[in-house]
Amino acid sequence: MSADAGCRIGPGARQTLQITLGQASDRGRKPLNQDFHGARVPGQPQLAMKGVALALADGISTSSVSHIASQIAVGGFLEDYYSTPEAWSVRKSAQRVLGATSAWLYSQSRQSEYRYDSERGYVCTFSALIIKSTTAYLFHVGDSRIYRLQDGQLEQLTRDHQLRAGADTRYLARALGISQHLEIDHLQLPVEQGDLFMLATDGLYEFVAAADVCALLAVGGDDLDQVCQDLVQLALRRGSTDNLTVQLLRIDSLPPPAAMELSQHLQSLPPAPLLQSRMVFDGYRIERELHASSRSHVYLATDIESGEAVVLKVPSIDQREDQSYLERLMLEEWIARRVQNPHVLPAPAQTRPRHYLYTVSRFVEGQTLQQWSLDNPLPPLQKVRDIVEQISRGLNAFHRLDMLHQDLRPQNILINHAGTVTLIDFGSVAVAGLAEMAPPANGPILGTRQYTAPEYFLGRAGTPASDLFSLAVITYQLLTGQLPYGTAVSQATSRAAQLRLTYRSVSHYRQDLPPWLDEVLKKALQPDPDKRHGALSEFVFALGQPAHPGAAGVPASLMERNPVAVWQGVSLLLLVLLMLAVLRLP
Repeated sequence: MSADAGCRIGPGARQTLQITLGQASDRGRKPLNQDFHGARVPGQPQLAMKGVALALADGISTSSVSHIASQIAVGGFLEDYYSTPEAWSVRKSAQRVLGATSAWLYSQSRQSEYRYDSERGYVCTFSALIIKSTTAYLFHVGDSRIYRLQDGQLEQLTRDHQLRAGADTRYLARALGISQHLEIDHLQLPVEQGDLFMLATDGLYEFVAAADVCALLAVGGDDLDQVCQDLVQLALRRGSTDNLTVQLLRIDSLPPPAAMELSQHLQSLPPAPLLQSRMVFDGYRIERELHASSRSHVYLATDIESGEAVVLKVPSIDQREDQSYLERLMLEEWIARRVQNPHVLPAPAQTRPRHYLYTVSRFVEGQTLQQWSLDNPLPPLQKVRDIVEQISRGLNAFHRLDMLHQDLRPQNILINHAGTVTLIDFGSVAVAGLAEMAPPANGPILGTRQYTAPEYFLGRAGTPASDLFSLAVITYQLLTGQLPYGTAVSQATSRAAQLRLTYRSVSHYRQDLPPWLDEVLKKALQPDPDKRHGALSEFVFALGQPAHPGAAGVPASLMERNPVAVWQGVSLLLLVLLMLAVLRLP
């Protein structure tokens, strides 16, 4: 992934950031290239809001899947960074994206029960450079490097995170995916016209010097792609045996210094005001209010520029001074862009600057599952299965990215006339790697209490099994109109109290439901998360058919329960028949 060398970005010379970019990568003498690199040079308004970004990653040689980690790290960073709220600083946006990515990589290795340095460790080094306005932002972990070329000298701006175990043996001390918690270096420095930055992996930088870069630049001129290719070939001729990747970025012109005020302005954006029908707000025409609560107001609006129907969510009056709530509100839109699934509410791309804090999502036709349930008080089991399966697909999209919904309830689920289900409202989502997105132990419950898993009331962290519990509550409620434990779960704040929770059979409310269904629901609704189904797919599958003979709730045959007694009975019967036959003989 690369931008054209010599590209000019933005209208008008010397009025905005303009760069020249070159990139090259080669597997060298290795069978597989475990490096990955990329760059993104957006148009306006993202160029002013987010800047230009380039990144590279180097997978560890002992892992057969680290090239996947490198690709995910770079591709995910370049995608997710530009989806973060505009009100976030560059540092905040990059660190949160990288934290989430590293946590996901770490979880993949742990799920496979491998350590990071084994044959299947999802681990890689990572270096990124962002140029926004007149400032360079560097983010680095591992032993790939970022340099700046000034006055014929290559200045190394990053430090290698290595441990030496001898003269020729080195180990990575830090990397993406190496541990549950990411510690990443950050550097911020002013840039000037003519500055040139170089990002490189160790297969290249150990075999070239500043003089080589200067000499090739003198010959190559503006063709930085060719310069990068020449640097790769030079390193190979000098004996490099590793993968080789290099990126060059030259600053051709910078925006006026006054553009730096934009960042400060975005960080101090006021919460959006309450809106009224027919008013024009930030390029949107407000159509009507869809919902209002103590936390937020939700409006149907039309994007005047595109004509697209969208939904705007603004904080309520009571929440405008609550910084933690405003933080979570801004994260909702990023989460919607990050989770791409047909059963998860999407967010449109941002095409113009905002002047207030609010979120934008696409408008999805339909009614809430709560209203649907009122309209369909005794739905067929097959219809409920279909709804639950769609919900589980949306939840799985969150879980694959190490995120938990945490507020699954009928009011946060839409269903349209065709029966398609969409999850909405991500204000309680927990994102692995973002500490502020996970409530502390004994902290406030973010979800709706009657659908919240019991472990949250013990101060424990949530898991995918917690979302499974909420889905099982919804399933039970769709079928019966009741909650499986009533309101007792939120009052059971000790392990002993949770053990006293009593499940009530669905047959108490509906005689037409099969008896084996109780065992499926009862398992998913276990107060102990370790006793629930191992995955959402297992729960959905179990809803679709009776358990195998011998499972709880489905009586096993006498042959399976006591085969000895069966054969004894058969033998006795044969003996009786034989005796009767003998007696009838003349």
